[in-house]
Amino acid sequence: MLFCFAETVPLVLFGSMALPSLGWSDSLIIGLYFLFVLGIGYYLSKFTKTGEDFFLAGRKMTAWVAGLAFLSANLGSLELMGWAASAYEYGILATQWYWVGAIPAMLFLAIVMMPFYYISKTHSVPGYLKLRYGESTSMLSAVSFAFMTVLMSGVNMFAMALVMKVILGWSIDFSIWVSSITVMIYVVLGGLLSAIFNEVLQFMLIWLGALVIPVLGLVETGGWTGLVARIHQNFPAGNYTHLWSTLGSFQANPMGINWIGIIFAQGFVLSFGYWATDFLVVQRLLSAKDLRSAKMAPIIGASFKMFIPFIVILPGLIGLAVMPGLVGQAQANATGAYSYNEVLPLMLARYAGPGLLGLGVTALIAGFMSGMAGNVTAFSTVWTYDIYRPIHVRLAKKERSDEYYLKMGRWSTIIGVFISIGTAYLVMQFASIMDYVQALFSFFIAPLFGTVILGMLWKRTTAAGGFWGLLAGTVSSIGMYVWTKIDPASLRIIALSKYAKPMADDMYRGLWCWIITVIVTIVVSYMTEPKTEAELNGLVRGCTVLPSEGDLPVWKRPIFWAVIVFIVLVALNIAFW
Repeated sequence: MLFCFAETVPLVLFGSMALPSLGWSDSLIIGLYFLFVLGIGYYLSKFTKTGEDFFLAGRKMTAWVAGLAFLSANLGSLELMGWAASAYEYGILATQWYWVGAIPAMLFLAIVMMPFYYISKTHSVPGYLKLRYGESTSMLSAVSFAFMTVLMSGVNMFAMALVMKVILGWSIDFSIWVSSITVMIYVVLGGLLSAIFNEVLQFMLIWLGALVIPVLGLVETGGWTGLVARIHQNFPAGNYTHLWSTLGSFQANPMGINWIGIIFAQGFVLSFGYWATDFLVVQRLLSAKDLRSAKMAPIIGASFKMFIPFIVILPGLIGLAVMPGLVGQAQANATGAYSYNEVLPLMLARYAGPGLLGLGVTALIAGFMSGMAGNVTAFSTVWTYDIYRPIHVRLAKKERSDEYYLKMGRWSTIIGVFISIGTAYLVMQFASIMDYVQALFSFFIAPLFGTVILGMLWKRTTAAGGFWGLLAGTVSSIGMYVWTKIDPASLRIIALSKYAKPMADDMYRGLWCWIITVIVTIVVSYMTEPKTEAELNGLVRGCTVLPSEGDLPVWKRPIFWAVIVFIVLVALNIAFW
């Protein structure tokens, strides 16, 4: 037998159940994967000779390669384990982060924002801000982004360590070091080119390995209808299986949020902020060979993104049905019980036998490496070009060679990995992985989106407006977070409800700090002198002549496929209302 279904039991009993260990076939699959990714890094190192090769993969990627890498950079262990944990904690509402909370933003990035990123020939989002606002705003965004990437990289390390602890019994320390050093080696050798090729490979492996749990879980529970019935039986008042119908009231859903928070805070501010301004994912699109490929890549990514909840959200829902009793991470640390964060490896241990277990573990390792490599390559680019380079030029009064910055990029990759290892332990202080991540997004991504979108769409925005707006938004978000920790009753003000859970608090905090960013930017901009239209050419809508697509048939135009994807999105939301 390749698999068997463990009895549905309370967690205290499940905790004493012997978990399966890897057989020789499982170990072989995992070992071959590690060798293969290191081999890719070694092979591609001979194609990485310049800074553009290392940081932007030479700008030679097709739409499909860039699109899959764009999606895979986001499909790390953070996604696999974090959203499975959130689905266990909040139910099917976690799907909102994939549908309303991702697809519209990805389409907006493709059609509206990508032309300006690509035409400006920037190497990063802070690089665009330097062209649009000046060095002060660019430096502020670069420092905050670099800080966020190492914290996010720590999430991937912690998630991978949990997998190894649950399935293999390895220590968290050993798991972190082995996997981190592997990623460091292949990124140092091949840069973004190596990361992209591994991300495409990892995308395939994740789908193959992660499908084990939803397919076998649905078989055990009797399909979707049986799954819903079991969840209702385990949690009669939970409302874990409704996507929209429970959002009319804060009390009617497990997240303690209403439709305003989902649509405006998550669906607009945090979602658009992440997909349109987070350099981790935008960097993959900048590697595209031409503007049409750069615009099609996020549309291709969006078409796959709609179906990823099947492999990341469904395992958490299956956990609610067959394994009630998981607790938050802090409680798990204190009691030794299993946490929300461990639902995915627990499900894998439940369903997978020899061969399947190795494939599943390899998929999670691939997800870890994908997420970590994305953070590491983004960190090295922003550190080298947006933080170190301008400071060095100002102090040394001269520019250095491309070879010099290539070496700096490789060294910053190594340093970034070691810093990230230290941040992995911070995640243990949060109830679930995604609570930690959404808090980071509300600090850094939400205000950044306000600064970028105003600068790209409103020519009256000034350099001073951009800087003070971004600073005010970031400081206000951190201030609101500290306020809720000191005085939990303040949730009534920030999250509009005393029933709000941490993720609802994160969403509303992101919305408020975005509004503060926009207001401060507009007020300061009207008080200061803007750049001329000639200076904004290639950077701002209304001051830039965009390339025409009139010679292409309708079915080859990015806008056509964006509309198709949006129609499918609407249909899915209606189906799971």
